Amino acid sequence: MLKLIERLGPVEASAASDTLTLPFELRIRGRLKAESDAGQALGLFLDRGPVLRDGEGLKAEDGTVVRVRAAIEPVVTARVSAGLPLARLAYHLGNRHVQLALGEDEKGGWVRFPPDHVLEELATLLGARLEHHNDTFDPEPGAYQQLGHAHAHDHGHHDSEEVEVAHEHSHEHSHEHSHEHSHEHGHDHTHGH
Repeated sequence: MLKLIERLGPVEASAASDTLTLPFELRIRGRLKAESDAGQALGLFLDRGPVLRDGEGLKAEDGTVVRVRAAIEPVVTARVSAGLPLARLAYHLGNRHVQLALGEDEKGGWVRFPPDHVLEELATLLGARLEHHNDTFDPEPGAYQQLGHAHAHDHGHHDSEEVEVAHEHSHEHSHEHSHEHSHEHGHDHTHGH
């Protein structure tokens, strides 16, 4: 069995010796036994982290690279007018804390998710037209994950310190502003009488 132990991020097809096609529900796992598209036994031994993306490379202990492919599976694509209706649709569906794919094509913008009657009903209430079909489901990465796994891993502590400093600064600024404003308002009020 070939042990895949490292995420490489996006790789060209020519850089990989084999491919591994998985549905979304298996691309969210860090530990998995599978068979490559060429029939080779594979074991994924990865850190828990972001969803394996379509086109992402995985490196084996011996240096072999296997490229992940998103499987064709049942999906629902919700379409609504561009602009505020599309933003509202993405906002309300995203508020359900589910994975969503976002995109656009010749028909306009869309939001895609696995079949789910609650999400489908909500999308319909928001004016979306639903298309039930088979396609890849490659959800939008979280905003922090878009920085890249290596960046988050290598500089995680540094980023956390920056967030703390920014938070403390904002808090102090807000506190001082509120305090001064309240004090001045109270002070003016006393002199007014």
